[in-house]
Amino acid sequence: MSKQVHDIIESGAARIVGAPVRHQVEADRQFGLPGAIYGAMVGCYLGFLAIAAVTFGNPALAIPLVIFAVAIVAGFGVPTLWTRLKDNPSSPPTSAEFARDGVMTHTGRLSASEAAIQILTLPVLVVVWGVVAFVIAALVR
Repeated sequence: MSKQVHDIIESGAARIVGAPVRHQVEADRQFGLPGAIYGAMVGCYLGFLAIAAVTFGNPALAIPLVIFAVAIVAGFGVPTLWTRLKDNPSSPPTSAEFARDGVMTHTGRLSASEAAIQILTLPVLVVVWGVVAFVIAALVR
């Protein structure tokens, strides 16, 4: 194999070039949202787990609830660590910057309140679902 390559090089059909220079790709590892939004989301999801633990207080559910809690914390913790990497060129906006600028989405710019409503709708509905399950379980007992 190497003899064939040397033959090609000697015949002039190939040339030796230097290794390409690797350029670091600029990666924006934040989503244009302040930490308070993420904190509210984590609070809602963990709040639902707390409601489920109180509602269905079965010791057999302890391990699944802990697994869900770890998954939620990891799901939000890892991206938080990404934003704090050494070579990250940007940082998440402060609450004041978010309130002033809003966030750019695929369909256009949203104000801070519009973005917060869109982002927090599902987590709040999950908590409401947990409260409804709590009320139903209390009425059935």
